[in-house]
Amino acid sequence: MPALNKVQLIGNLGRDPETRYTPTGKKVCHFTLAVNRRGSEEPDWFNIQAWGRLGEICQQYLTKGRLIYVEGRLKTDRRQDDKGETHYFTQVVVRQMEMLDRKPDEPEVAAEGEEAE
Repeated sequence: MPALNKVQLIGNLGRDPETRYTPTGKKVCHFTLAVNRRGSEEPDWFNIQAWGRLGEICQQYLTKGRLIYVEGRLKTDRRQDDKGETHYFTQVVVRQMEMLDRKPDEPEVAAEGEEAE
């Protein structure tokens, strides 16, 4: 049976990207994205992950408030807290990113990356 897990978003960064390393040494960049809906004053917020070289590019060029396009897939993790309750966290794992509010003196940045976990 065919399956599809694809997300496309255009929105503004809610915070500057933060880069971390997994226990195995892989680099992952995290940031949030606010997507405004027509007719709504409250944006939808998404947690974003960019791995490897794409994460490096995001860390280098993106800052809070920038307008970007991302394409990727949804990934849901679950964790148990100290009380034994299960919590689910959904993130977008980015495969492609493009800055949409580029200033004339900035280089054009559109990047694709690998997916690693």
